[in-house]
Amino acid sequence: MLYYLHHLSAYWAPLNVTRYITFRTAAASLTALAIGLFLGPWMIRKLREFQIGQVIRQEGPATHRAKAGTPTMGGLLILTSVLVPTLLWADLRNPFIWIAVLATIAFGAVGFADDYLKIVRHSHHGLLPRYKLLWQGIVALGVGLCLMWLAHYDLYNTRLIFLFFKRLIPDLGWMYVPFAVLVLVFATNAVNLTDGLDGLAISVFAVAAAAFTALAYVSTHRVFAEYLQLVRPTAAAAELTIFCGALVGASLGFLWWNSYPADIFMGDIGSLGLGGALGTVALLIKQEFLLAIVGGVFVLEALSVIIQVASFKSTGRRVFKMAPLHHHFELIGWSEPKVITRFLIVAIIFALFSLTTLKLR
Repeated sequence: MLYYLHHLSAYWAPLNVTRYITFRTAAASLTALAIGLFLGPWMIRKLREFQIGQVIRQEGPATHRAKAGTPTMGGLLILTSVLVPTLLWADLRNPFIWIAVLATIAFGAVGFADDYLKIVRHSHHGLLPRYKLLWQGIVALGVGLCLMWLAHYDLYNTRLIFLFFKRLIPDLGWMYVPFAVLVLVFATNAVNLTDGLDGLAISVFAVAAAAFTALAYVSTHRVFAEYLQLVRPTAAAAELTIFCGALVGASLGFLWWNSYPADIFMGDIGSLGLGGALGTVALLIKQEFLLAIVGGVFVLEALSVIIQVASFKSTGRRVFKMAPLHHHFELIGWSEPKVITRFLIVAIIFALFSLTTLKLR
Protein backbone atom coordinates (compact mmCIF):
# COMPACT_ATOMS: atom_id res chain seq x y z
CA MET A 1 0.00 0.00 0.00
CA LEU A 2 2.82 2.41 0.82
CA TYR A 3 4.13 1.79 -2.69
CA TYR A 4 1.37 4.09 -3.98
CA LEU A 5 2.69 7.05 -2.02
CA HIS A 6 4.85 7.94 -5.02
CA HIS A 7 1.67 9.23 -6.68
CA LEU A 8 1.79 12.06 -4.12
CA SER A 9 5.37 13.01 -5.02
CA ALA A 10 4.05 16.05 -6.89
CA TYR A 11 3.10 17.45 -3.48
CA TRP A 12 6.14 16.19 -1.59
CA ALA A 13 9.10 15.10 -3.72
CA PRO A 14 10.71 12.65 -1.21
CA LEU A 15 7.72 10.31 -1.60
CA ASN A 16 9.00 9.45 -5.07
CA VAL A 17 11.49 7.12 -3.37
CA THR A 18 8.73 4.53 -2.91
CA ARG A 19 8.91 3.85 -6.65
CA TYR A 20 12.29 2.17 -6.27
CA ILE A 21 12.61 -1.54 -5.54
CA THR A 22 15.85 -1.14 -3.61
CA PHE A 23 14.27 1.30 -1.16
CA ARG A 24 11.13 -0.78 -0.69
CA THR A 25 13.18 -3.96 -0.20
CA ALA A 26 15.17 -2.32 2.59
CA ALA A 27 11.98 -0.88 4.08
CA ALA A 28 10.21 -4.25 3.97
CA SER A 29 13.19 -5.94 5.61
CA LEU A 30 13.36 -3.40 8.43
CA THR A 31 9.59 -3.47 8.91
CA ALA A 32 9.67 -7.28 9.16
CA LEU A 33 12.53 -7.12 11.66
CA ALA A 34 10.67 -4.56 13.79
CA ILE A 35 7.49 -6.67 13.82
CA GLY A 36 9.46 -9.75 14.88
CA LEU A 37 11.26 -7.92 17.67
CA PHE A 38 8.24 -6.09 19.08
CA LEU A 39 5.62 -8.85 18.72
CA GLY A 40 7.96 -11.60 19.93
CA PRO A 41 7.45 -11.16 23.70
CA TRP A 42 3.67 -10.88 23.30
CA MET A 43 3.57 -14.00 21.10
CA ILE A 44 5.70 -16.00 23.55
CA ARG A 45 3.49 -14.93 26.46
CA LYS A 46 0.26 -15.84 24.64
CA LEU A 47 1.57 -19.25 23.56
CA ARG A 48 2.48 -19.99 27.18
CA GLU A 49 -0.94 -18.88 28.36
CA PHE A 50 -2.60 -21.28 25.91
CA GLN A 51 -0.09 -24.00 26.88
CA ILE A 52 1.08 -24.42 23.31
CA GLY A 53 4.38 -26.12 24.08
CA GLN A 54 6.81 -28.29 22.15
CA VAL A 55 6.43 -32.08 22.43
CA ILE A 56 9.86 -33.74 22.28
CA ARG A 57 10.43 -37.06 20.51
CA GLN A 58 11.55 -39.68 23.04
CA GLU A 59 13.88 -41.29 20.50
CA GLY A 60 15.70 -37.97 19.96
CA PRO A 61 18.88 -36.88 21.75
CA ALA A 62 18.46 -36.97 25.54
CA THR A 63 19.72 -33.38 25.83
CA HIS A 64 16.57 -32.17 24.03
CA ARG A 65 14.12 -33.41 26.65
CA ALA A 66 14.66 -30.30 28.76
CA LYS A 67 13.14 -28.30 25.88
CA ALA A 68 9.72 -29.88 26.36
CA GLY A 69 7.07 -27.23 26.90
CA THR A 70 8.94 -24.43 25.12
CA PRO A 71 6.33 -22.36 23.22
CA THR A 72 5.96 -23.56 19.66
CA MET A 73 4.02 -22.46 16.55
CA GLY A 74 6.27 -19.40 16.40
CA GLY A 75 5.77 -19.63 12.66
CA LEU A 76 2.74 -17.42 13.26
CA LEU A 77 5.17 -14.66 14.22
CA ILE A 78 7.38 -15.35 11.21
CA LEU A 79 4.57 -15.36 8.67
CA THR A 80 3.06 -12.20 10.14
CA SER A 81 6.47 -10.54 9.92
CA VAL A 82 6.74 -11.58 6.26
CA LEU A 83 3.24 -10.90 5.01
CA VAL A 84 2.51 -7.51 6.62
CA PRO A 85 5.63 -5.75 5.19
CA THR A 86 5.05 -7.39 1.81
CA LEU A 87 1.49 -6.06 1.67
CA LEU A 88 2.70 -2.65 2.85
CA TRP A 89 5.61 -2.15 0.46
CA ALA A 90 4.94 -4.28 -2.65
CA ASP A 91 2.83 -3.40 -5.67
CA LEU A 92 -0.35 -5.33 -4.92
CA ARG A 93 -1.39 -5.33 -8.58
CA ASN A 94 1.51 -7.70 -9.24
CA PRO A 95 0.47 -11.38 -9.72
CA PHE A 96 3.94 -12.66 -8.72
CA ILE A 97 3.54 -11.15 -5.27
CA TRP A 98 0.16 -12.78 -4.75
CA ILE A 99 1.41 -16.21 -5.87
CA ALA A 100 4.30 -15.98 -3.39
CA VAL A 101 2.08 -14.69 -0.57
CA LEU A 102 -0.71 -17.24 -1.07
CA ALA A 103 1.75 -20.14 -1.47
CA THR A 104 3.42 -19.16 1.82
CA ILE A 105 0.06 -18.98 3.59
CA ALA A 106 -1.11 -22.31 2.12
CA PHE A 107 2.04 -24.23 3.05
CA GLY A 108 1.92 -22.56 6.47
CA ALA A 109 -1.67 -23.78 6.85
CA VAL A 110 -0.54 -27.38 6.29
CA GLY A 111 2.07 -26.84 8.99
CA PHE A 112 -0.54 -25.30 11.29
CA ALA A 113 -2.72 -28.40 10.98
CA ASP A 114 0.29 -30.59 11.80
CA ASP A 115 1.25 -28.49 14.84
CA TYR A 116 -2.33 -28.33 16.09
CA LEU A 117 -2.71 -32.11 16.04
CA LYS A 118 0.57 -32.54 17.92
CA ILE A 119 -0.59 -30.17 20.63
CA VAL A 120 -4.08 -31.61 21.14
CA ARG A 121 -2.71 -35.17 21.14
CA HIS A 122 0.27 -34.26 23.37
CA SER A 123 2.41 -36.22 20.92
CA HIS A 124 5.11 -35.48 18.37
CA HIS A 125 2.87 -37.20 15.80
CA GLY A 126 0.76 -34.72 13.84
CA LEU A 127 -0.63 -35.31 10.37
CA LEU A 128 0.10 -38.77 9.04
CA PRO A 129 3.05 -38.52 6.64
CA ARG A 130 0.96 -39.54 3.63
CA TYR A 131 -1.65 -36.85 4.36
CA LYS A 132 1.02 -34.26 5.02
CA LEU A 133 2.65 -35.03 1.66
CA LEU A 134 -0.77 -35.09 -0.02
CA TRP A 135 -1.64 -31.57 1.17
CA GLN A 136 1.81 -30.29 0.31
CA GLY A 137 1.37 -31.78 -3.15
CA ILE A 138 -2.05 -30.15 -3.56
CA VAL A 139 -0.68 -26.72 -2.63
CA ALA A 140 2.35 -27.24 -4.90
CA LEU A 141 0.04 -28.28 -7.74
CA GLY A 142 -1.89 -25.04 -7.27
CA VAL A 143 1.34 -23.07 -7.56
CA GLY A 144 2.31 -25.01 -10.69
CA LEU A 145 -1.04 -24.27 -12.32
CA CYS A 146 -0.67 -20.57 -11.44
CA LEU A 147 2.69 -20.59 -13.22
CA MET A 148 1.05 -22.06 -16.32
CA TRP A 149 -1.61 -19.35 -16.10
CA LEU A 150 1.15 -16.74 -16.10
CA ALA A 151 2.79 -18.49 -19.06
CA HIS A 152 -0.50 -18.35 -20.97
CA TYR A 153 -0.35 -14.55 -20.75
CA ASP A 154 3.37 -14.46 -21.64
CA LEU A 155 4.27 -13.41 -18.10
CA TYR A 156 6.30 -16.55 -17.46
CA ASN A 157 8.18 -19.24 -19.36
CA THR A 158 8.57 -22.94 -18.66
CA ARG A 159 12.20 -23.22 -19.73
CA LEU A 160 14.81 -24.58 -17.35
CA ILE A 161 18.21 -23.03 -16.68
CA PHE A 162 20.95 -25.59 -16.13
CA LEU A 163 23.93 -24.47 -14.09
CA PHE A 164 27.13 -23.90 -16.10
CA PHE A 165 25.31 -24.46 -19.44
CA LYS A 166 24.12 -21.19 -20.94
CA ARG A 167 22.60 -22.76 -24.08
CA LEU A 168 20.88 -25.69 -22.40
CA ILE A 169 17.42 -24.21 -21.74
CA PRO A 170 14.78 -26.84 -22.61
CA ASP A 171 11.12 -25.85 -22.54
CA LEU A 172 9.07 -28.33 -20.47
CA GLY A 173 5.66 -26.98 -21.38
CA TRP A 174 2.97 -28.62 -19.22
CA MET A 175 5.56 -31.01 -17.78
CA TYR A 176 6.75 -28.01 -15.82
CA VAL A 177 3.80 -28.51 -13.44
CA PRO A 178 4.99 -31.87 -11.99
CA PHE A 179 8.53 -30.45 -11.91
CA ALA A 180 7.29 -27.49 -9.84
CA VAL A 181 5.46 -29.87 -7.49
CA LEU A 182 8.67 -31.85 -6.88
CA VAL A 183 10.67 -28.67 -6.22
CA LEU A 184 8.15 -27.31 -3.73
CA VAL A 185 7.53 -30.56 -1.86
CA PHE A 186 11.28 -31.14 -1.51
CA ALA A 187 11.92 -27.55 -0.41
CA THR A 188 9.24 -27.57 2.28
CA ASN A 189 10.31 -30.90 3.73
CA ALA A 190 14.02 -30.03 3.60
CA VAL A 191 13.47 -26.90 5.71
CA ASN A 192 11.18 -28.88 8.01
CA LEU A 193 13.84 -31.54 8.61
CA THR A 194 16.46 -28.89 9.39
CA ASP A 195 14.32 -27.44 12.16
CA GLY A 196 15.72 -29.46 15.05
CA LEU A 197 18.13 -27.20 16.95
CA ASP A 198 17.65 -23.76 18.47
CA GLY A 199 18.11 -21.18 15.74
CA LEU A 200 19.48 -23.63 13.16
CA ALA A 201 16.74 -23.62 10.53
CA ILE A 202 15.95 -19.91 10.79
CA SER A 203 19.60 -18.78 10.63
CA VAL A 204 20.33 -20.98 7.62
CA PHE A 205 17.09 -19.78 6.03
CA ALA A 206 18.06 -16.12 6.61
CA VAL A 207 21.25 -16.70 4.59
CA ALA A 208 19.32 -18.42 1.79
CA ALA A 209 16.69 -15.65 1.75
CA ALA A 210 19.42 -13.00 1.53
CA ALA A 211 20.94 -14.83 -1.44
CA PHE A 212 17.55 -15.00 -3.14
CA THR A 213 16.99 -11.30 -2.51
CA ALA A 214 20.12 -10.64 -4.58
CA LEU A 215 19.11 -13.25 -7.17
CA ALA A 216 15.60 -11.83 -7.53
CA TYR A 217 17.03 -8.36 -8.16
CA VAL A 218 19.77 -9.45 -10.56
CA SER A 219 17.60 -11.92 -12.49
CA THR A 220 14.93 -9.32 -13.21
CA HIS A 221 17.26 -6.37 -13.90
CA ARG A 222 17.64 -5.95 -17.65
CA VAL A 223 21.29 -4.89 -17.65
CA PHE A 224 22.47 -7.49 -15.11
CA ALA A 225 20.43 -10.29 -16.70
CA GLU A 226 21.82 -9.59 -20.17
CA TYR A 227 25.39 -9.36 -18.88
CA LEU A 228 25.07 -12.66 -16.99
CA GLN A 229 23.15 -14.27 -19.89
CA LEU A 230 20.27 -15.32 -17.68
CA VAL A 231 16.81 -16.38 -18.81
CA ARG A 232 15.17 -13.23 -17.55
CA PRO A 233 11.66 -13.46 -16.09
CA THR A 234 9.22 -10.72 -16.93
CA ALA A 235 10.02 -7.36 -15.34
CA ALA A 236 7.02 -7.80 -13.05
CA ALA A 237 8.91 -10.51 -11.15
CA ALA A 238 11.21 -7.80 -9.78
CA GLU A 239 8.62 -7.14 -7.06
CA LEU A 240 9.65 -10.46 -5.52
CA THR A 241 12.77 -8.69 -4.28
CA ILE A 242 10.55 -6.94 -1.73
CA PHE A 243 9.06 -10.29 -0.65
CA CYS A 244 12.56 -11.76 -0.24
CA GLY A 245 13.67 -8.73 1.76
CA ALA A 246 10.73 -9.30 4.10
CA LEU A 247 11.81 -12.94 4.48
CA VAL A 248 15.28 -11.80 5.57
CA GLY A 249 13.96 -9.30 8.10
CA ALA A 250 11.41 -11.74 9.49
CA SER A 251 14.11 -14.41 9.86
CA LEU A 252 16.38 -12.08 11.82
CA GLY A 253 13.50 -10.93 14.01
CA PHE A 254 12.54 -14.50 14.85
CA LEU A 255 16.18 -15.54 15.36
CA TRP A 256 16.37 -12.98 18.17
CA TRP A 257 13.92 -15.13 20.16
CA ASN A 258 14.83 -18.52 18.69
CA SER A 259 18.60 -18.34 19.24
CA TYR A 260 20.14 -20.79 21.71
CA PRO A 261 18.63 -21.34 24.23
CA ALA A 262 15.36 -20.76 22.38
CA ASP A 263 12.42 -18.90 23.92
CA ILE A 264 10.16 -20.08 21.11
CA PHE A 265 10.17 -22.70 18.32
CA MET A 266 8.84 -22.10 14.80
CA GLY A 267 6.93 -25.38 14.49
CA ASP A 268 5.81 -26.83 11.17
CA ILE A 269 3.75 -23.73 10.42
CA GLY A 270 7.04 -21.86 10.17
CA SER A 271 9.23 -24.47 8.50
CA LEU A 272 6.68 -25.46 5.85
CA GLY A 273 5.69 -21.85 5.21
CA LEU A 274 9.29 -20.72 4.80
CA GLY A 275 10.22 -23.72 2.66
CA GLY A 276 7.25 -23.06 0.42
CA ALA A 277 8.15 -19.37 0.16
CA LEU A 278 11.74 -20.11 -0.85
CA GLY A 279 10.75 -22.75 -3.38
CA THR A 280 8.07 -20.53 -4.91
CA VAL A 281 10.49 -17.63 -5.33
CA ALA A 282 13.04 -19.95 -6.96
CA LEU A 283 10.40 -21.03 -9.49
CA LEU A 284 9.13 -17.53 -10.16
CA ILE A 285 12.58 -16.03 -10.86
CA LYS A 286 13.73 -19.06 -12.91
CA GLN A 287 16.47 -20.20 -10.52
CA GLU A 288 15.05 -23.65 -9.83
CA PHE A 289 18.33 -25.59 -9.83
CA LEU A 290 20.24 -22.88 -8.04
CA LEU A 291 17.88 -23.45 -5.11
CA ALA A 292 19.76 -26.70 -4.40
CA ILE A 293 23.01 -24.75 -3.94
CA VAL A 294 21.60 -21.75 -2.09
CA GLY A 295 19.85 -24.15 0.29
CA GLY A 296 22.72 -26.61 0.34
CA VAL A 297 22.42 -27.23 4.09
CA PHE A 298 18.71 -28.00 3.68
CA VAL A 299 19.57 -30.46 0.89
CA LEU A 300 22.21 -32.21 3.01
CA GLU A 301 19.77 -32.54 5.90
CA ALA A 302 17.10 -34.04 3.65
CA LEU A 303 19.56 -36.39 1.93
CA SER A 304 20.81 -37.64 5.29
CA VAL A 305 17.28 -38.76 6.16
CA ILE A 306 16.77 -40.39 2.74
CA ILE A 307 20.12 -42.22 2.98
CA GLN A 308 19.47 -43.32 6.56
CA VAL A 309 16.02 -44.72 5.81
CA ALA A 310 17.14 -46.41 2.57
CA SER A 311 20.16 -47.98 4.24
CA PHE A 312 18.24 -49.24 7.26
CA LYS A 313 15.43 -50.73 5.17
CA SER A 314 17.78 -52.41 2.68
CA THR A 315 20.64 -53.56 4.94
CA GLY A 316 19.44 -53.07 8.51
CA ARG A 317 22.38 -50.72 9.12
CA ARG A 318 22.47 -47.00 9.83
CA VAL A 319 24.86 -44.69 8.01
CA PHE A 320 24.53 -41.92 10.60
CA LYS A 321 24.21 -42.19 14.36
CA MET A 322 20.92 -40.34 13.95
CA ALA A 323 19.21 -38.41 11.17
CA PRO A 324 18.73 -35.60 10.24
CA LEU A 325 22.40 -34.74 9.95
CA HIS A 326 22.54 -32.20 12.81
CA HIS A 327 21.64 -34.94 15.30
CA HIS A 328 24.52 -37.08 14.02
CA PHE A 329 27.00 -34.35 14.90
CA GLU A 330 25.39 -33.88 18.30
CA LEU A 331 25.86 -37.57 19.05
CA ILE A 332 29.53 -37.57 18.04
CA GLY A 333 30.19 -34.90 20.66
CA TRP A 334 29.58 -31.49 19.11
CA SER A 335 27.67 -29.13 21.40
CA GLU A 336 24.41 -27.70 20.07
CA PRO A 337 25.80 -24.14 19.64
CA LYS A 338 28.81 -25.55 17.76
CA VAL A 339 26.59 -27.52 15.36
CA ILE A 340 24.47 -24.41 14.71
CA THR A 341 27.46 -22.13 14.13
CA ARG A 342 29.25 -24.55 11.82
CA PHE A 343 26.14 -25.29 9.80
CA LEU A 344 25.60 -21.54 9.47
CA ILE A 345 29.16 -21.12 8.15
CA VAL A 346 28.49 -23.86 5.59
CA ALA A 347 25.23 -22.13 4.60
CA ILE A 348 27.10 -18.88 3.96
CA ILE A 349 29.64 -20.72 1.81
CA PHE A 350 26.85 -22.32 -0.22
CA ALA A 351 25.14 -18.94 -0.69
CA LEU A 352 28.33 -17.23 -1.84
CA PHE A 353 29.11 -20.07 -4.24
CA SER A 354 25.60 -19.86 -5.68
CA LEU A 355 26.16 -16.20 -6.56
CA THR A 356 29.45 -17.01 -8.32
CA THR A 357 27.69 -19.57 -10.56
CA LEU A 358 25.75 -16.77 -12.24
CA LYS A 359 28.83 -15.90 -14.28
CA LEU A 360 30.12 -19.47 -14.69
CA ARG A 361 28.02 -20.38 -17.73
